[in-house]
Amino acid sequence: MEAVVDNLPLYWQGFRTTLILALVSGAIALVWGTILGAFRVSPVPPLRAFGGAYVEIVRNTPLTLVFFFFVFVWPQIGPSVPFFISAIAALSIYTASFVCEAVRSGINSVGVGQAEAARAVGLTFTQTLSIIIVPQALRTVVPPLINVFIALAKNTSVAGGFFVAELFGVARRLANAHPPDVIAVLIGVGVAYLVITVPAGVLAGYVERKVVFAR
Repeated sequence: MEAVVDNLPLYWQGFRTTLILALVSGAIALVWGTILGAFRVSPVPPLRAFGGAYVEIVRNTPLTLVFFFFVFVWPQIGPSVPFFISAIAALSIYTASFVCEAVRSGINSVGVGQAEAARAVGLTFTQTLSIIIVPQALRTVVPPLINVFIALAKNTSVAGGFFVAELFGVARRLANAHPPDVIAVLIGVGVAYLVITVPAGVLAGYVERKVVFAR
């Protein structure tokens, strides 16, 4: 346990980096995923095709490969960026595909009659989606979105293999420096992840119960 106690500042740095990665990537993924979800239900065929292709390609690509592209390939074809920014880009683009599907399922859960009534009074597709459909869809979308963001918090561990000093990166560094204390080091990192994911899981359960009650 000495390796853990003596390196608490390093753990705190990794915890803070993990939290920032999760929050920033989650915010970007929420915006981009919502846009993609709108594309998926759009009456414009090219937008629907783009949304569908994006989800199928990105969702079925290993996250490690997405990281590899942004860390090693992108600097060869575009501007070089810090590893931290590359990690945010990889996590955001990957998570957005799951956000898209959650948003799409929420939109599809709203009765067709709602959209037909909106069109009957002259609302455009954008107005129908933003004023009528999305506010109703949020009731069913929030719980699965929280689960997506819990998965995102755990997926930040991949960044530790690509030169980002988040919790997993800290664990690898400490494990190499203190081989006899590997188990204690890993337990410390596991507890740090639980501090992030358990409250989010409790929040998801609370929101889900409220949604069921509201229905």
